[in-house]
Amino acid sequence: MSPLARDRLFIFLLGALVFSIPMMIRNPYYLNVLNIVGLNVLVVAGLTLLIGYAGQISLGHGGFYAMGAYISALLAINLGWSPWITTLIAMAVTGVTALLIGVPTLRLKGHYLVMATLGFNLIVYLLLIQLDDLTGGPSGLPGIPSYTVAGWGFNTDLRCYWLIWSLTLGGLFLAFNLVHSRMGRALVAIRESEMAAGCLGIETWKYKTQVFVLSAVMASLAGSLYAHYMTFISPQTFDIFYSIEVVVMVIIGGIGSLWGALLGSAFLTPLPYLLHFFNEYRDIIYGAIFMGVLIFSPQGLVGGLVRLYQKRRLMSQFKRIKGIKWNS
Repeated sequence: MSPLARDRLFIFLLGALVFSIPMMIRNPYYLNVLNIVGLNVLVVAGLTLLIGYAGQISLGHGGFYAMGAYISALLAINLGWSPWITTLIAMAVTGVTALLIGVPTLRLKGHYLVMATLGFNLIVYLLLIQLDDLTGGPSGLPGIPSYTVAGWGFNTDLRCYWLIWSLTLGGLFLAFNLVHSRMGRALVAIRESEMAAGCLGIETWKYKTQVFVLSAVMASLAGSLYAHYMTFISPQTFDIFYSIEVVVMVIIGGIGSLWGALLGSAFLTPLPYLLHFFNEYRDIIYGAIFMGVLIFSPQGLVGGLVRLYQKRRLMSQFKRIKGIKWNS
């Protein structure tokens, strides 16, 4: 079985698992947490393509997430347009913005993209606060309409669960197809050595720009889904700490692994809900978990699980060989 066929099979099995969960869990609170996990998986999957495959670090995806949420919400509220249309418009505007940022910075070496995206995130956050007549400022933006299809609204946690995870699984399917394509191989070559990739005729700037725009569009889609799911948004959700959080999810899950994006998001997203009794020590616990993973599993959760599986397999083979020698 080819790696692409194997990953497609795993996505199918993941889909079967994900869509069976509501049959076992009916509590809206837990469904809400799972919906946020799904949104973060969509953002982190796009970021994994950028960081893990292209080797380009971004600290601005909170800004792209915010653009998707606010552009879609404002158009739906002020113009009365369908949230489906406003979501597509938000994705297009975010993609153009990412292109304008990526074109000059991705031609440069070093950490220029990090600084550019960090500055972009700060600008977006400050604009959301200062333009209070438009965005509601720190008080937030209420009254955002939900998605509807033929009068049937996605206005409950369960209904939004089907929508969010359907699009998240679709995003993962797209990402896996990309990494197993010619573009995916080119991105890995760029990550390993941009100079060597350029000498082989790979248009490094072109591929880096394309994956940067794609990751921004995926974050925008997640932001729009968040806005029309929660029906209320505020700038605090989209600050620089969210951008840092999703990068940490990439690292914890395993850089260069889309399955790591899933594991990192599923592991870190529920922590604030689980640790609300220890809110004063939450940052300390976060830091301890981050350090523990980096120390004991530098390749992330996926790398640690693969290493554990290989170790068990080697031990099993060793015991079998030893048993054969003993019997002989």
